[in-house]
Amino acid sequence: MQDFKNLAVWQSARRLTKSVYELTIAYPHSEEFGLKAQMRRAAVSICTNIAEGCGRRGDAEFRHFLDIAMGSGCELECELILSWDLALITEPVMNDLMAALIEIKRMLVGLIACLEISPSSRSRSSVEEQQDAPRSERRTRKASNLRPVTADGAVPPLKADS
Repeated sequence: MQDFKNLAVWQSARRLTKSVYELTIAYPHSEEFGLKAQMRRAAVSICTNIAEGCGRRGDAEFRHFLDIAMGSGCELECELILSWDLALITEPVMNDLMAALIEIKRMLVGLIACLEISPSSRSRSSVEEQQDAPRSERRTRKASNLRPVTADGAVPPLKADS
C-alpha cells in the first residue's frame, strides 16, 4: 500500500477536478443534473479510483482501479467536447482542460504499464492457483488470449470460428 497523495497523477487529477468544479459553476441551471453533474462525477472518479486503488492489496487490484480512472478520463474528455459543442465553454478553455486531461491519461497509461511489467504484479492467490493447477491446465501470460499450454509446453492453435 502506498500513499496516493504522493502520486503525481493523483495530484494532477485533483487539480483538474478543482478546475472542472470551478468551470461548471457557470453552467446553466438546466444542466444542474445533466452535463454539469456528469463532468463533476467523472473528474472526481479519476481521483477517487487512483486513491482507492492505492489502498488495495496488490498491483492487479491497483491496476483495475487505474483502468476505471482511465475510463472516467475518457468520459470527461467526451463531456468537455460536448460542452464546447454546446457553447458552454470556449475553445481555449477546452484546450487547456483537455491538455491537462491528456497528460493525466498518459500518466495513467505509464503507471498501468509499470504494474503490468512488474514481476509482482500478479496477486499471490492467482500465482498459487496457477502453480497448483496440472501443467496441462496452466495458462501462459505470453499467449495473446491466455490459451492453455499442453504438457509438452506447446500452445495449441485457436479453433477457427465455423
